[in-house]
Amino acid sequence: MSERIAFVTGASRGIGRACALSLAAVGHKVVIAARNVDSLEAFAGELRAGGATVFVQPIDLGSSDSIAEAFGRAQKDFGPVTILVNNAGITKDGLALRMKKDDWDMVIQTNLTGAFLCCQQAMQSMLKARWGRIINISSIVGETGNAGQANYVASKAGLIGLTKTLAQELASRTITVNAVAPGFIETDMTNVLSDEVKSKLLGSIPLKRLGKPEDIAAAVKFLASEEASYITGHVLDVNGGMYM
Repeated sequence: MSERIAFVTGASRGIGRACALSLAAVGHKVVIAARNVDSLEAFAGELRAGGATVFVQPIDLGSSDSIAEAFGRAQKDFGPVTILVNNAGITKDGLALRMKKDDWDMVIQTNLTGAFLCCQQAMQSMLKARWGRIINISSIVGETGNAGQANYVASKAGLIGLTKTLAQELASRTITVNAVAPGFIETDMTNVLSDEVKSKLLGSIPLKRLGKPEDIAAAVKFLASEEASYITGHVLDVNGGMYM
């Protein structure tokens, strides 16, 4: 596999961290981006100790200026990004009837608008290279819906629509755009669930376990590879059979 530069958002923990590790493991240079610079620096140390080439880049997906600045700096100081993993996301849960507009706006801005703006930034170098991989991390709930998460679900369903549209727009330049839709994964987001809720969840998963961040990272690594060159506009479900 030829060496590329991959930009991973939300890379300081969980799925984003696992994605950065897997892409570095196959020889790509990696831009790790998130809001928490201290966590990024600690992670970068681990990656470098394993022989990876890493660039640390603070980013706030809620700010268009921050996104433009992050990509501008990374591409100027590190090189052209041709793999983008849009992983960063937040939740502000609540029933739709009582959901505050600010909570709606913040989740849509970060999870959907932020991802779109990252795509716009990365597309420029991909179009020049006539090669690219955009991988958007959606969610099972973007396909099924989920009570109490109208904002989050709308953002993740929106990512699927965005993925399919960009796939059509960019295909002629050998740029593929795909989504990965995780089921319930062992991360900080699911660690807060009670044992009772987790037990109920496991009952609805045919494989009878929560997923691991590495399960998602493996799918991302594949979609970023040459082996996936004939796959675009696809939503890859990684959910233990929970939704078929």
